[in-house]
Amino acid sequence: MANAAHATETRTRQSVMLRTAFCLVVREALEASDTIEIMANPDGSVWIETAGRGLILSDQKLQASDRERIIRLVASGAGEALRPASSIVSAELPGSGDRFEGLLPPVSTAPCFSIRKPAPTLFSLQDHIDQGTLSPALAAALRDAIHTRANILIAGGTSSGKTTFANALLAEPGFGEDRIIILEDTRELRCAAANSVQLRTHRDCVSLSHLVRSTLRLRPDRIIVGEVRGGEALDLLKAWNTGHPGGITTLHANSARGALRRLEQLTLEATSRPPQDLIAEAVDVVVFLSRTGGQRRIGEALRVTGLDRNGYTTAPLVSASLCRLNQGPTS
Repeated sequence: MANAAHATETRTRQSVMLRTAFCLVVREALEASDTIEIMANPDGSVWIETAGRGLILSDQKLQASDRERIIRLVASGAGEALRPASSIVSAELPGSGDRFEGLLPPVSTAPCFSIRKPAPTLFSLQDHIDQGTLSPALAAALRDAIHTRANILIAGGTSSGKTTFANALLAEPGFGEDRIIILEDTRELRCAAANSVQLRTHRDCVSLSHLVRSTLRLRPDRIIVGEVRGGEALDLLKAWNTGHPGGITTLHANSARGALRRLEQLTLEATSRPPQDLIAEAVDVVVFLSRTGGQRRIGEALRVTGLDRNGYTTAPLVSASLCRLNQGPTS
């Protein structure tokens, strides 16, 4: 009890110190419900992205000493040691769980950081339809994919809405009867299933590859990975293909077919040749999200049908004409 009380007191003190170090505009942005991301650049400029308004340059600056203090406070709270050979902090802000990425020289020219806030409320597939980012026909096809335990790969660029869309899929009733294991670097995914377990990596100790292998001993029905960035992609594909279908993961790519090539590149960190046969068999659906002018859209949705001498064979998840006929209202 005493240890728990001390830990709570320490987290509270760290939160107060961080709040003091942040300038007024950052504090206000952290408290605002429509804030998506806050970025403090090496030159001291502060950029804030909000829902519906996009990225805006603040009229306030954050001094280098304050930026460095913030990074060191977050590192201390996460139990990470900062030194010239390790000047990057990937952690969560104490109290809020907001995702934090901070960098110090020599990695950056001056202290800089970014804070990504999780969405205060989950977007459902119906919300995406209402905003015009998803057609009813495509939503129906995705629900059917979940019901038939298809493995879904969500791809897109930075801040294209991959995590938001993954959460929308996880909110579907099709996941409700299964045991769901969710693996992440930072806690961003949420699942309403009664039987779910959320695991996260620990820097320098527990990688996503470790978690994927450990997960197979936890009797998962479906394995969800927040984002694949390296050799763990191979472990995940093997798991999906050996009795654990119906999973979801995200990755960075510039198109739906590009996502399959990117998956190959990630597996090459763990094997000598790209396992195209495994990818073609394990990945059933690829959804590509794009972001233009602050607006997020479902750019492509493909069903992976196999592999031939020219590469992966795919087909639209739903026909383009059906998508247009069933397109929901635009935002």
